[in-house]
Amino acid sequence: MMTMQTPTKNNLNISSRITNRLDRGELTTKQVKEFQSFLAEVERDLLHHRIITNNRYTQWFSLGQATDVQLRHFIRQFSVFSNQFLIAALLKTINSPTLEQSRSSREILLNELGVIYRNPQQSISGRSMLTESEKDREGDPELVSTEGTVDGGICRFQAAHFEWLLQVAIGLGFSFADIGKRRHGTLTTLHFCDELIRLYGSDDSQIAQGASFAVENWAAAGFWQELEDGLFRIKQTRHPQLLLAFFTWHNRVEAQHAGHTLEELETAYFQANFNRTKFFQGGRLILNAIAVFWDGLYKDLQQQLSR
Repeated sequence: MMTMQTPTKNNLNISSRITNRLDRGELTTKQVKEFQSFLAEVERDLLHHRIITNNRYTQWFSLGQATDVQLRHFIRQFSVFSNQFLIAALLKTINSPTLEQSRSSREILLNELGVIYRNPQQSISGRSMLTESEKDREGDPELVSTEGTVDGGICRFQAAHFEWLLQVAIGLGFSFADIGKRRHGTLTTLHFCDELIRLYGSDDSQIAQGASFAVENWAAAGFWQELEDGLFRIKQTRHPQLLLAFFTWHNRVEAQHAGHTLEELETAYFQANFNRTKFFQGGRLILNAIAVFWDGLYKDLQQQLSR
């Protein structure tokens, strides 16, 4: 039996799924060692991208010092990305090369649109006594779940992610018509949206695989926590009316999404047509586009502060 390395910082280590396939003789020791080397390259080249390890905007935002003008600008730009992501997610579903990958993509898309994850092993009984504040922090059990599948789940308009974000925006004086449209986006925000559509939703499954892996691991790397920290400081000091379930729920669920993409990568890597060059191309390009989005917000902030 081969000796496995210590898990990396981002947990890109050989999973039990791979060791089980090795034990069953489905993979050779050489293949597993090569995959382990590939994961180390992914860790080095993608997961250490500066926008994952050093996001200046979200680091500043976590302090809770955003003025109302700065906060409204952030929410509006984030709403454009959040709404336009639906196009990329739909294209990813349409362009999926296998039924299994199509279903995985639909899990994300349908949940975004309001189909609640159903976990057969978990009962929500006893949680109906949560206060409104607890529901906002933990998620209303009638509307959200961080585990399970949309297969057999219930669709509710109020469970759509954009409606949660709308509740944050309403607390800052926005209406539905004020957020989420392309016309509300800055050039840097729209660049990110367009690259999501082009790469995450690509009809080249190898490019899409790399982009999807990078997006989900970026989302699981901690920026949601920084946003949540800043928003709760603002809620406690200035805006107690803010409803923040959109941010608290995403902070809890993204690790699950990242785990799914690793499982997908394990399947894709050992297929004969896997193209590691295109995988890294999709990952690097989408991370660069993510950096354009956050750098744009940081530049907007610096310009505002210099006035």
